[in-house]
Amino acid sequence: MDSKDKSSATVVAPAAFFGRTFDEALALTREARDYLRDYGEEDSQDLALEIAAHFSVETMRLTSRLTNMMAWLLVQRAVHQGELSREEVREDNWRLGGATVCLDESELDPELLPPYLCDLLRRSERLYRRIARLDSMVANEAV
Repeated sequence: MDSKDKSSATVVAPAAFFGRTFDEALALTREARDYLRDYGEEDSQDLALEIAAHFSVETMRLTSRLTNMMAWLLVQRAVHQGELSREEVREDNWRLGGATVCLDESELDPELLPPYLCDLLRRSERLYRRIARLDSMVANEAV
């Protein structure tokens, strides 16, 4: 493999990795949208008042995670397409946001929420933490 092939291989691997992560986040976003649109209101009506309020808080946390992850992944896509430089995305305004809300501990046992929402919350938190590690790696990458 000549040096030209090596440099293109290094560029393709991260793009493919971010592409898979992007696809995973997009699929989770669509799944959450479908759940909230089709079943969210009905599920929340069956809950006690205190738990229904918790349901609202947790659906907002879910939305915040998904929004922040998708925004970050779109920035990474822009880097891989040459629209933003690696130096630019190290600035705070391009970093993964929302950690205070997205990673805050729930005040109520999440198992009291509808099972499907619990599953979405667990998966979105795992993906958010994974993307937070990637964000940290990108931010600390040698210039």
